[in-house]
Amino acid sequence: MKPALHSDAAPRFWRDPALPFIEARAIADGRKICYSRHAHQQFSIGCITAGQSTYLGEHGQSQVGVGTVVLMNPGVVHACNPIDDQPWSYLMLYVDTPWLSALQHELGFDPQQPFRPFAATYCDDPQLFAQLQALYQVLVDPQADTLHKHSSTVAFFCDLHQRLNPADHPPRGSNAKLERAAHYIREHCTEPLGLDDICQAAQLSASYLIRAFGQQFGMPPHAYLVNQRVQFAQARLRTGAPIAEVALEAGFADQAHFQRAFKQHLAATPGQYQGLRQASTPR
Repeated sequence: MKPALHSDAAPRFWRDPALPFIEARAIADGRKICYSRHAHQQFSIGCITAGQSTYLGEHGQSQVGVGTVVLMNPGVVHACNPIDDQPWSYLMLYVDTPWLSALQHELGFDPQQPFRPFAATYCDDPQLFAQLQALYQVLVDPQADTLHKHSSTVAFFCDLHQRLNPADHPPRGSNAKLERAAHYIREHCTEPLGLDDICQAAQLSASYLIRAFGQQFGMPPHAYLVNQRVQFAQARLRTGAPIAEVALEAGFADQAHFQRAFKQHLAATPGQYQGLRQASTPR
């Protein structure tokens, strides 16, 4: 039997069939992992989470360290390797170019241009670094649902373009369509909604919905959906329905997910809420 790779040396990959346009990878110890010059069909973005390395991009070779975000346009030769066996770690996202091109068109880019590349090959913006790490954590979180992951991905890449590759003519939306999106979520909150379902019902692009929904309603669509599910659950719990049954009826993946979301919204568990309700009912 071959010995297993040490957990710090082995790459960790994440994929989800529900989100086939994005893949994630993390390396905790990159000292033994060296790359020859190569290119990807996808757009790639990553960040150094510890230590430092050399980064060969389309504008030459640079030394990058913790906090640096690196960007690789599709088809561009690049390589990132350790320096003199110094410890370093990083995470990467690989995004299908057609998906990102479609998002660019939603943001107002010329629809005749298949993909507009990023001019920057790396960036030391602390906020962008933190946002990339946060997106990675959402993607690999087994408790996060598909709507949350999809919405977070769209939000991150919309913001990335606004920072580093803005469109010439940002698209405009409609408050009435946002209201339609919110109504659709309320009416279907117990169902397994996807971002595409909401966009289709409201006739809005994903990029506009993610950016404008939070401005109008104070929370992104996935959080709005969870809030509606918790309200639905409250009503069912007040009837004395079993907690496990309510969790499934409300659309949560399992009881643990339901318990966590309920407590985050009401600072009490479903059992505490139901018990308090019963205790306050006059005999």
